[in-house]
Amino acid sequence: MTKLNSMQTDNKKRANDYVHEVYELVKKRNPDEKEFLQATREIFDSLRPVFAKHPEYIANGILERITEPERIITFRVAWEDDQGKVHVNRGFRVQFNSDLGPYKGGIRFHPSVNSSIMKFLAFEQIFKNALTGQPIGAGKGGSDFDPKGKSDREIMRFTQSFITELSKYIGPDRDVPAGDIGVGKREIGYMFGQYNRLKGGYEAGVFTGKDPNHGGSLGRKEATGYGTVYFVEEMLKEKNLSFDGQTVVVSGSGNVSTYAMEKAIQLGAKVVACSDSGGYIYDKNGIDLDTVKRLKEVENKRISDYTKDHADAEYHEDCSGIWSIPCDIALPCATQNEIDEIAASMLVTNSVKAIGEGANMPCTLEAMALFHENGILFGPAKAANAGGVAVSAMEMSQNSMRLSWTTEEVDEKLHLVMKNIYVSCMDAAERFGHPGNLVMGANIAGFLKVADAMVAHGLS
Repeated sequence: MTKLNSMQTDNKKRANDYVHEVYELVKKRNPDEKEFLQATREIFDSLRPVFAKHPEYIANGILERITEPERIITFRVAWEDDQGKVHVNRGFRVQFNSDLGPYKGGIRFHPSVNSSIMKFLAFEQIFKNALTGQPIGAGKGGSDFDPKGKSDREIMRFTQSFITELSKYIGPDRDVPAGDIGVGKREIGYMFGQYNRLKGGYEAGVFTGKDPNHGGSLGRKEATGYGTVYFVEEMLKEKNLSFDGQTVVVSGSGNVSTYAMEKAIQLGAKVVACSDSGGYIYDKNGIDLDTVKRLKEVENKRISDYTKDHADAEYHEDCSGIWSIPCDIALPCATQNEIDEIAASMLVTNSVKAIGEGANMPCTLEAMALFHENGILFGPAKAANAGGVAVSAMEMSQNSMRLSWTTEEVDEKLHLVMKNIYVSCMDAAERFGHPGNLVMGANIAGFLKVADAMVAHGLS
């Protein structure tokens, strides 16, 4: 063995030992946080070749530092319903990393919200935000409050109570929240108004996802869904394919799902299924998106009502069954871990060509491994669904400059960002010995940007 080969072997062993030791430390510190541990494990598995080539990251303790949030804020949210009954929920904000800019990430209102989910989402946000090339750090927040069935007044009272406490820790150059599941422009509007009342002024850049008439960006609502499709479009080009003529299945029926369907249809695809938490619809003729938008955005109804207007469509309870429908392209846009090994096996058996993660971590590690083993094109969430936060950063820019870009301008910039993310992921995968592996590429490309900043900034 040559001296060079011996050195490379030693570096690989040192890197593997380092990654293993830090992951064991993370497990020890966070024993019951399964979502956070899943997210860190997936990142760690990708970074071994990075540490083998860059021992300076080991010397600077980057992995230990990047897996520990800079700050976790947990607080009580007391609010009164329309009958005068007092309720108490728990609020969270995880300010994970600020080496590239102010903390940036959404607020989620959902009964499932807990510390593990908040930390996993904020951790993923570090690398996603870095991939956009925008000067933004990473955070995530939320509450176990369930907005379903609540009146506008109840939602207003809750959001005002929530932001009254959180307002102490956010600001345009400190932490800039946005929306997420259960938080749209209505909720952002209530929080924005309360924040400005508390501060005694108008700070446009403290929230993104605002109504375009009140300082928000045109194109933000569509950005995550459109961006996912733009990223998958780049993947398909590698195989001389496109969306044109392809059969597509999209889980969910919220903002991400709706606009992923819209863009896929615009590019010539036939979307045959979508879902909500109750079940899924299958329309062999192709989903009528106008009906979905009316049910979900106007009438606030369940997706099962789609069949009342479309006699040929089928409704099935249990939304997980959607992945049994044969398709060329699958876009999981609902929630974390919705595609497990069983669902992945069905997709592979039915000859799926590409998967694009529109939701955050919608595929389990076992499902991702199965797609990789079978040569399925796979766009990981931190790259594929980065369009939303990219346009959020554009909203911050517009607020700072006191101007507004047109929908066409925003969409053009979004398309370019998603192309650049794809190129960055492919380049990183190639450079570190895993050509074509976009999971490895996304993790490495995002990590390198943050790690270099952490080294430059010293211990913190």
